[in-house]
Amino acid sequence: MKIIVRTKVVLLLILLLPAAPRARQAQTAEGVKSDEVSTPSSPVALPPEKKNPVRVPRFERAPAIDGKLDEEAWAGAAVLKDFYQVNPGDNARPTYPTRVLLGYDARNLYVAFDAKDDPSKVQATLAKRDAVLGTDDSVRILLDTFDDKRRAYVLVFNPLGIQQDGVRTEGVGVDFSVDIVMESKGRVTEDGFVVEVAVPFKSLRYTAGPGRRWGVQVFRRTEHRNREEDSWMPLSRNDVSIMGQAGHLTGLEDLSTERALELIPSLTLSETGKRVRSVPPSLLRRTPGLTDSGRFVNEPLKLDPGLTAKFGLTPTVTLDVALNPDFAQVEADQLVVTTNQRFPIFFAEKRPFFLEGIEIFNTPLDVVHTRAVVDPDAAVKLTGKRGRNSFGLLLASDNGPGDFVGDERLSPSNQHFLDRNATVGVVRLKRDVGNDSSLGLIATSYDFKADDRPLTSFDLATNDPCAAEKSLERTNRLGGFDGHFRLDKISVFDFQIVGSNSRRCFTDPVRGGDFFRTGNGLGYSAVYDVTGRNVGWTLGAEGQTRDYSSDAGFTQRNDYNTDYFAFRYSTDPKPKARLTQWEVSSLSHLQYDFRGRLLLWDADVTAFWYFPRNTEFWVAYRRGHERLYEEEFGPVRTPTRAGTFFGRDVRGAHKNHYIASFSSQPGKTFGGTVKLAYRDGTFDLDLGGGPRFQRVSPAALADPDAPQDPGPGRLLDLSGNLYYQPTDAARFTLNYLRNRLRRDDTGLVAFDDRIYSLRGTYQFTRFVAARARLDYTTLQSRARAQFLFAWTPNPGTALYAGYNDDVNRDGFNPFSRLRETGLRRNGRTFFVKMSYLFRRSL
Repeated sequence: MKIIVRTKVVLLLILLLPAAPRARQAQTAEGVKSDEVSTPSSPVALPPEKKNPVRVPRFERAPAIDGKLDEEAWAGAAVLKDFYQVNPGDNARPTYPTRVLLGYDARNLYVAFDAKDDPSKVQATLAKRDAVLGTDDSVRILLDTFDDKRRAYVLVFNPLGIQQDGVRTEGVGVDFSVDIVMESKGRVTEDGFVVEVAVPFKSLRYTAGPGRRWGVQVFRRTEHRNREEDSWMPLSRNDVSIMGQAGHLTGLEDLSTERALELIPSLTLSETGKRVRSVPPSLLRRTPGLTDSGRFVNEPLKLDPGLTAKFGLTPTVTLDVALNPDFAQVEADQLVVTTNQRFPIFFAEKRPFFLEGIEIFNTPLDVVHTRAVVDPDAAVKLTGKRGRNSFGLLLASDNGPGDFVGDERLSPSNQHFLDRNATVGVVRLKRDVGNDSSLGLIATSYDFKADDRPLTSFDLATNDPCAAEKSLERTNRLGGFDGHFRLDKISVFDFQIVGSNSRRCFTDPVRGGDFFRTGNGLGYSAVYDVTGRNVGWTLGAEGQTRDYSSDAGFTQRNDYNTDYFAFRYSTDPKPKARLTQWEVSSLSHLQYDFRGRLLLWDADVTAFWYFPRNTEFWVAYRRGHERLYEEEFGPVRTPTRAGTFFGRDVRGAHKNHYIASFSSQPGKTFGGTVKLAYRDGTFDLDLGGGPRFQRVSPAALADPDAPQDPGPGRLLDLSGNLYYQPTDAARFTLNYLRNRLRRDDTGLVAFDDRIYSLRGTYQFTRFVAARARLDYTTLQSRARAQFLFAWTPNPGTALYAGYNDDVNRDGFNPFSRLRETGLRRNGRTFFVKMSYLFRRSL
């Protein structure tokens, strides 16, 4: 405890110190460090048209959204011009001029971008929606519709009018998973490109009326000129707030007060086949020598209808309802190495219902992660803002925990849970304080209770000491508060404190099993960040007690405290030099449990070099020490019981990591990244690498059934990706990942996994595309193929037809664990998913 107290006192003292003026790295509209920063220029004197709000005129006749500025309405539009180059220049003159035209009527905000450029160099592809940034030139407008300098819609368009949209939250970044309905069209002209946009007001949450103002930022990014970034308003590199430096719009009056009702019925038809057991497990246990090779079963055609609805109660409050929604993901998650992992792996939410208004539920500790709701029968969500108060309410009935299939439905241990639902609830309140600060409250609830049938003899006779009790309930309550404070232009302080109460089975390593009880826990996070022009630093602390639980969120590990400090320095770049910029950063961690025992310390230093044509190279060195304790993996040893570990109950390893990375995107045709890491001192947890790689610890070599015997080794971590775009419509991507761990004590390979992923996309039109993906992992000798045809004219309306296949090549049978030659299918699925957006004004 002395370590904890000393560390917290030092942290508190530093947090209470006033922030000294610091320089910061350049920041783009996405909130990401830019690749280039130029020599400082003098403070910019704003002309009157930028000091004062821009009055947006009302159009008598709506312009056609066709990528042409030949309608009469545009002649009377408000004009935003005289942009500043903010990257690599520091509020310097841009290479090419840009104009933005604005107007509105009762139902839509109209925006037109007139970007001058050499048409032969304009980078524009028929990308799918939300895939604009990275290789295409683009324009974007940020609309702070409440003028609170905290949250803004980000609407991005490439020269062909392909859309990418999201929500920017100051201090957090941009969430591009959000989709809104709007119309856009763009075309390359003889002197650049033009994009026209119509944004329905009913797609936004906003305040409007006489005297009301919206914050506005407009940016243009030119990829073929080393990602030059131009901004309508000048940006100071000694100010971390993008929306705090925004201009303003006014004049948005007499808007239609209609309330929007959106209905999206959906229907998924699927036919699935999969390999299942052919011999009951009870018969296998009673018959020595009997093996189960499994059999392949085709399931009947499944129809899964669903309905989601959205109702705009007011321009600032939205109600979302889902009834048996189709939450199947059309495209799979990115493949990652799962071997030798101690903790759960985080996967981002992709389902549209949960993404609407998700920013209100985001907090530093991930106490809300909606993928915890696996398969809801029904869900409702209310989100909005009134004055300085934001709020969110989420309720869901989740069928996932009790949705057993196949042999799982016959297992006696699951009988009390069959087809039972979990109930999930979240309440979030947040109040704006000052110019750019906020305080918030959050509470979550998770309940999963079994039926009321009496306990069976199996329940009472099982060897699991928690079986009888766990058939009763699993409940979790969590509540806490958080805050975001902008102390000055370059300093930010964020914190969160939450407490949890749970009734469920907890693992007790001393008693040697799982036991049903009540557990109370605490989680905390505090981060102080100073980001200046050239210099920045971050001081933070985070931790969770042993019994902390967030069943509605994501928890990676418990019983830990982490204190960390980061420092960064970057030069002002020289755009015309061979080396445009260099940077150095350092990050140090100290991690310990609530008894003061060391878990991990490490410190690293990283050097970056940036070159023309979007090329960069960086190297890093990390040194540290890690300890593993027996109780983290299972029962601890007693005079009458062996422990989880063979030999010593504490293991330690010194770490030396060496990393190098090179990436280049010289144009839209090709580009790629390669990273090589050699990680000495990485623990082999002695879990084995599946049938292909048996345990190779000294204990396991002597006795395959010996207790766990972790030990350090040398990990080779190699990854790379390459994209090739031969035409505007076709794009191919190849990803490669290799992890190989060799133990130091035995010199044997604990596991070696190579993952290959090849993807191809052909975009026939803006809304019609065909995609194919092939993944292969050598550890499992497993190949997965996905083929998809997609028609997606707008968010909500879509038609997907797909086929997924999953096979093993010279792999191991999942039931008998014996090697099989040739190709053996694990599963396959045909599916058709369709949905249609009905949108009416009430």
